[in-house]
Order: sequence, then C-alpha cells, then structure tokens
Amino acid sequence: MTDGVAPAPGWYPDPYGSGAVRWWDGVRWTDQLASPPPTPAAPVYGAPTRRPLPADTPIYTVWIWLVAVLPLLTGLLLFLLHPQPLFREEAGSTTLHITNPFALLGGPMYFVVMGINWLIAAALIVFSWLDYRELARRGVERPFHWAWSFLTLVYPIGRSVVVRGVAGGRGLAPMWVAIAAYVVAFALAAIWTVMLVAQIIGTASLNVPTGA
Repeated sequence: MTDGVAPAPGWYPDPYGSGAVRWWDGVRWTDQLASPPPTPAAPVYGAPTRRPLPADTPIYTVWIWLVAVLPLLTGLLLFLLHPQPLFREEAGSTTLHITNPFALLGGPMYFVVMGINWLIAAALIVFSWLDYRELARRGVERPFHWAWSFLTLVYPIGRSVVVRGVAGGRGLAPMWVAIAAYVVAFALAAIWTVMLVAQIIGTASLNVPTGA
C-alpha cells in the first residue's frame, strides 16, 4: 500500500523474497506465484535489420545475370583489334617511315571497340538499376543500391551479400559468376597483350636497318 491506497490487482515482486512475482488481488497477497518477466534486451543501435523473404520468393533476375557476364565481352572484343606495324621500310631505302599513326591501335576498329565498351558500361548501369527495382518489388528491404554499379564488380558482390542475408543463405551465385567473368576477361586481356608485344618485337627486329 502507498499513502493508504491499495495497489490495483496484478503481479508484483514477491515481498516474501522468493524471487518470483506474487498475485495481489487488491486486498491481500495470494499464494499464486509466477516467474518474473524477462528483462528487456538492451537496444542495438545501427542499421535496422531487413525482414526475411518468404522461402518461395525468387531472388535472381535476368538483369543480374547480364550484369555478371557482360564484363566477359570486353575481353573478347580485344581480339577484334589487329594492330599493324607502326613503321615500314621503303623499297630501296634503309630509312624507317611511320605508317598510319593509328595502325598500332588496330586502325578504325579501335574506335568501334571503344564505342562498344562504353555501351557495355552504360548497359551495366541500366541493368543494375532494373535489378535493384525488381528486388524492391519482390519485397527486399533496402536492396544494395544500383549506383555502386559505377564501380563495376562492387554491385554484384554487394547485391549478393544483401540478398543472402534475407533469403536464408541463397543468392551468392551472381557474385561468383561476376568474379569468374572478370578473371577470364583479365586473362584474355593478358593474352592479347602478350600477342601484341610479340608482334611489335618481331616487326621491329625485321625492320632494323643493316649496315652496308
């Protein structure tokens, strides 16, 4: 009782020291005991957690697969370039003359390949946005933002991590496909570079003027 007013009926800490709660009927303590309510957990500050997706929610889109595999095309496009010797020796002369200054780049095809590469970069951004929008439509809260696609490989990795967190461990496949595509693209670029250097060295050795 407080100030002569009896508390309302309810569960209160046991005044007899049992550690449980005892029922107060508004007049007296009864023999009813119960376990005390659990102590509320301390609040965790930071980014709110995302709501899990239903198990039957599809988590892959055609857009994320395009984002994952398109970088492979950039490596294949290099083989459309066929650099030509930059120097040639004129008949009857030992002097080397510069040919077309763009010959070593592969001629006009260089600009075609560069244009296609820019289109691929733009397509990756658009496809990332479409994938982001579709994930939100399917119920993924705060999907990994599509703007990270400007950093190429970052979007499929971040997207896979976020989806895995709400889809019960599913969703990492696009990340591995994207990494594999980049590895293959870099390998193709290395092969093309070695072939180019070998061609330049071979051409230079054939065109070195010899003494009379």
